[in-house]
Amino acid sequence: MERENVEIYGRKERTLKRKEILEKKKVTDGLIKAASSLKDPLALFPDFLHYNQQGLSLCLEGGHGDKLSRSLKQYVQKLLKLNMERHYGTEWPTEEKVKYREMVAPEAHYIFVYEVPTLTSNKEKRLTPTIEHKGDVAGFVHYRFILEEELPVLYVYELQLEQRIQGKGLGKFLMQLLELIAHKNCMAAILLTVQKSNLSAMFFYTSKLGYCISSISPSRVDPKVGLGKNYEILCKAFDQEAKTNLE
Repeated sequence: MERENVEIYGRKERTLKRKEILEKKKVTDGLIKAASSLKDPLALFPDFLHYNQQGLSLCLEGGHGDKLSRSLKQYVQKLLKLNMERHYGTEWPTEEKVKYREMVAPEAHYIFVYEVPTLTSNKEKRLTPTIEHKGDVAGFVHYRFILEEELPVLYVYELQLEQRIQGKGLGKFLMQLLELIAHKNCMAAILLTVQKSNLSAMFFYTSKLGYCISSISPSRVDPKVGLGKNYEILCKAFDQEAKTNLE
């Protein structure tokens, strides 16, 4: 009788555990679906739609991978190649094809950075630069809401800026905006991939922004395997479960 009671108790525990797992998955899937379906995640952050520092006058606009114009597709490809080809070396031709498929996917969210032309009239000079005044595009962010280690996360696929606007605080500004978007959409963490040869990017994320090499990065999963990989996965977790699973 005692053994039978133990077995019954064990079955109940397993049933409850499965139920908890399914409920958690339902909640997580719902968060990702809701975030991914947002038409414009930037709309809730009007203070981040313009950037006026260190001689830059810029404005931001959101976008989706399956709705990019032909000119934006060409721009993204061109800037990616300009900034990243040297870091991938001989792997670039293959990687470029992968990145092209990623960039036009429906789940790809974008933040485009536009230069604001110099305004001439006194009335115009008093205006805060907005997307109505946008000029040439000068950079972009590609990010997605995905599941990682059974947790909802915001994954930064690309943050690419033209050289003339680099080193002026814009990268930090954009990452702060992404953290706000992640928090607002109940994501557990932000993840991103950095090429090992891209020392300036690695320093930027780890030393300036406080990101760490994630527990799911190849070098952490298996150091021997990690030696053969040319990238690291970096992470910033927002709650204890994410810190445990991802950091």
